[in-house]
Amino acid sequence: MKAEWFDFELPERLIAQTPLPERTASRLLTLEKATGRIAHHTFRDLAAYVREGDTFVFNDTRVMPARLIGVKADTGAKVELLLLKQLEGDRWETLAKPAKRLKRGTEIAFGDQAGTPLLRAVVEEEGEMGSRIVRFRYEGIFHELLDRLGEMPLPPYIKTRLEDRERYQTVYARHTGSAAAPTAGLHFTESFMRELQDKGVQIAYVTLHVGLGTFRPISAENVEDHEMHAEYYRLDEANARMIREAKQAGRRIVAIGTTSARTLETLGGRYPDGNIEACSGWTDIFIYPGYKFRMVDALLTNFHLPQSTLVMLVSALAGRDAVMRAYAEAIEREYRFFSFGDAMFIY
Repeated sequence: MKAEWFDFELPERLIAQTPLPERTASRLLTLEKATGRIAHHTFRDLAAYVREGDTFVFNDTRVMPARLIGVKADTGAKVELLLLKQLEGDRWETLAKPAKRLKRGTEIAFGDQAGTPLLRAVVEEEGEMGSRIVRFRYEGIFHELLDRLGEMPLPPYIKTRLEDRERYQTVYARHTGSAAAPTAGLHFTESFMRELQDKGVQIAYVTLHVGLGTFRPISAENVEDHEMHAEYYRLDEANARMIREAKQAGRRIVAIGTTSARTLETLGGRYPDGNIEACSGWTDIFIYPGYKFRMVDALLTNFHLPQSTLVMLVSALAGRDAVMRAYAEAIEREYRFFSFGDAMFIY
């Protein structure tokens, strides 16, 4: 399967640079799996597509202010670290820029206070494509320092400064650990979630701490040769019971975002009998056409990068041809794309 089969031309003007003033004000494209039928709505029209007993599964991860700007301790040269994954203790996998300056043993200083950095990092390992393993040194509480020194890690295609940090968080974000937002959830407000519950929708949560590898276009020519980065997930007992009972009763499970979908399908592989239990672990599941879904019946998602693993996941659920037609129609009608863009509901 060729990666280029999932390519398309996207005018730069359609890449949303800022969130809309109202979270639920975006547009909504719907795609019916069985027929390929496409329709166009506003996001609040999603309420017309729900069924009593549907279980909506949200990813309640919270984005870290994971972008740190510092200087090399020996030369004062400016460098940037993007925190991707906590390994153990104060060791982190990061993405460095410019990486070529950061050799093993290099020390980086952040947040000078009266001549003393508030935070230091020492490079312990050099990886590929700008990856660096660093160990942080500090006094106090790391996440408090990160809140003070870090910036929100907006994707590189967003050039406009985000005035309100919380607009890159979902309203239900709880567990800090992501390098990127689960963007399908950005469309929801607390009041709209209550409206869905009033129509008989059950709401469950999983946690998947999102890494940047999920969003990048794949570099391999053949889809099957691509390797996903592992991401940490967690499911508690109350939400496991809700998802388990919905599946056993034959009720529809609606994934809110591809991160929720990947977590649900990881659970489906871990518990093939459907007896989902509380658990945690790491997943590198890669879903592309030919994959048979075990858990997800419907999906709410945004519009994704060409040749990305997320376009492939969506194509696995609805069919590549149908998805490419839907994307072509969205471009023709000038939908807003990517993180702050419009939404798509596949049912």
